[in-house]
Amino acid sequence: MIFAYSRPKGRAGVRNHLLILSVVGLTSPAARRIHQSLPGSKLIAAAHGRGQLGEDAAAYRRQLIGLARHPNNGAALIVGADRRSADAVAQAVADIGKPVEVVTLDDTHEDALMLADRGVRAGARLTHALGRQRRERLPIAELFIGVECGHSDATSGLVANPLAGALCDRLVDRGAAAVVGETLEWLGAERALARRAASQEVADAIVASILRREAAAAATGTDLTGNNPGDENIRGGLSTIEEKSLGAVAKAGSRPIRGLLALAEEPQENGLYVMDGPAFSPESLTGFAASGAQLMAFTTGPGNSFCNALAPTIKISAHPETARRLPEQIDFDASAVLAGKERLEHAADRLLALVCEVASGAPTWGEILGESDETPARLGQSF
Repeated sequence: MIFAYSRPKGRAGVRNHLLILSVVGLTSPAARRIHQSLPGSKLIAAAHGRGQLGEDAAAYRRQLIGLARHPNNGAALIVGADRRSADAVAQAVADIGKPVEVVTLDDTHEDALMLADRGVRAGARLTHALGRQRRERLPIAELFIGVECGHSDATSGLVANPLAGALCDRLVDRGAAAVVGETLEWLGAERALARRAASQEVADAIVASILRREAAAAATGTDLTGNNPGDENIRGGLSTIEEKSLGAVAKAGSRPIRGLLALAEEPQENGLYVMDGPAFSPESLTGFAASGAQLMAFTTGPGNSFCNALAPTIKISAHPETARRLPEQIDFDASAVLAGKERLEHAADRLLALVCEVASGAPTWGEILGESDETPARLGQSF
């Protein structure tokens, strides 16, 4: 069981943020001023929002709406330049029964100082209402967790990623949901992943997603097998993309894969999913958050401080030196498994218990230190 915030629609929240969302780069400075005046609020300041076309525009909008509707937000303040785009995001929040207010430059005749003043007042009203919401006892099945890896090394593939996979299995078996992304890090292991698909349609989609990204890279003259693993992976003992990928897909555990999600697409049922998304951790985590994941499990070898802003991010390492050197970064030390002093199954039970503690309000190191952000991905150039 967990103690979380029940929502009018959708999954429970494991946090109860006031989100301040600037939906266009023009209003990011004003949104920052509003955020600074409202302690405890979360800020997402979109750098783009105009001059986007086609799937780039659609994916970007999908991410912003998904972040605005995130289960961990108890309320949202939408800050924008024009009413039409800001109201569209706000309506998506209102549709799931959450309090939302909008302030725009349209309303203040382009006066950014007036915009900030109105935003602070609106945010204060929302914060006042949030203070009356309380956690309640809820089943683990309310959870949806995103599983990520970053700065991987040999210990990641041997222990940390299989441990994350065992966590996925435990969550799925209890009726929850989990998602693994970073499409290019399936390269060389996509057939093994596809064999676990719940249907031939899902299997074909998994393979097609890899081929599509590989072809896009080849069109620019890039050989993906030649620039991955990265320098930090090579230093950690990973020699080929296949070796890295086989370790990466271990995060998906062993349960059937119910579907391939587009970037920021919310799963319609519980179970295990994979997301066709960026391999760069900040963008990948934002894709998970925009799809509704309330928590992240993030494995690393030598360390990786980046965390998601809306979803508490549990950092996991099996490297004994990393756990010793970064005690204020690593939330879960799995080095005893690497040393043969603990069985992976026992460590997975401990990790599940930590997930429940964090879901019930215990802070991660990333939350305490503010090592977090949101990075909505772009799929094309601006016009």
